[in-house]
Amino acid sequence: MEKLEQIDEALAGIEWHFPSIGSPDDFIDSANGLDLLEKITITLIPIGENFKLMDRDTEGKKLAQRYPDVNWSGIKGVGDILSREYFYIDAEEIFNICTDNLAPLRRAVRDMIKELKNGNSP
Repeated sequence: MEKLEQIDEALAGIEWHFPSIGSPDDFIDSANGLDLLEKITITLIPIGENFKLMDRDTEGKKLAQRYPDVNWSGIKGVGDILSREYFYIDAEEIFNICTDNLAPLRRAVRDMIKELKNGNSP
């Protein structure tokens, strides 16, 4: 559950920073936008890593199966891509991840935490 709580905290941080970004260009048009792009990118890397670590345990896999609407392979893979291609980060892709994927992921993570707190282990 600790990894899920870390992920939830990281997602909350991204959600807190992201509202000032209205388009992918907002990431690259100013020093503040570039700082936000970097901060969000650096935060996405350990999110993917924590999910990969959870997958090593069957409990993580069973929990994820309960949330088929979440692109688990994409979430785990984005960390790998961002860490390897850090100097070639695509602002539009990060924008799309933030607008399309973070809210459903955070809902799933919070539901998983509730399940585990209520003793509903997979």
